[in-house]
Amino acid sequence: MLVFLAVLENELQARIDQIFNQLERLEILASKEPPNRRQNAKLRVDQLKYDVQHLQTALRNFQHRRYAREAQEREREDLLSRSFTTNDADTSIPIDETLQFSSSLQNAHRGMDDLLGSGSSILNGLRDQRSTLKVCGTHKKMLDVANMLGLSNTVMRLIEKRATQDKFIMMAGMLATCFVMFLAVKYLS
Repeated sequence: MLVFLAVLENELQARIDQIFNQLERLEILASKEPPNRRQNAKLRVDQLKYDVQHLQTALRNFQHRRYAREAQEREREDLLSRSFTTNDADTSIPIDETLQFSSSLQNAHRGMDDLLGSGSSILNGLRDQRSTLKVCGTHKKMLDVANMLGLSNTVMRLIEKRATQDKFIMMAGMLATCFVMFLAVKYLS
């Protein structure tokens, strides 16, 4: 059947090509007609060319549909003759790894919460100590005791200078800790 259709299509194409050649000859002959009949002859040749072009387009559409139908039939046969197997291990979902990652993430989250809680309690302890020292007037009492013990003014200035330095070191340490915690939260989550 397919061979018959291919032969028939080739024969039709050959005849259409032959008609085109004849129409070119007719066009040449129409230009040699007397002027009063030349216009009419050219019009008829153009009409014939137009009709043959439509026939050529119809043949091409028929061939295209036949080729598409044959391709679909081949694909259908390939699918029907293919033996399907189970999926490979590549398509499995790594649930264990995902669960482990999730539990690690929760542990890190809990650890960060514990760090924040301990830092908050330390800060509250330092505030309480500061308020206790301010209320009791510890600085003034320390100066009085130092005077009673006979400590020199130089030693007292060194103590006050050390207290100021300790304050700056504590502030720098708190800022560095906050910066490290910020980096940990940003890059680990």
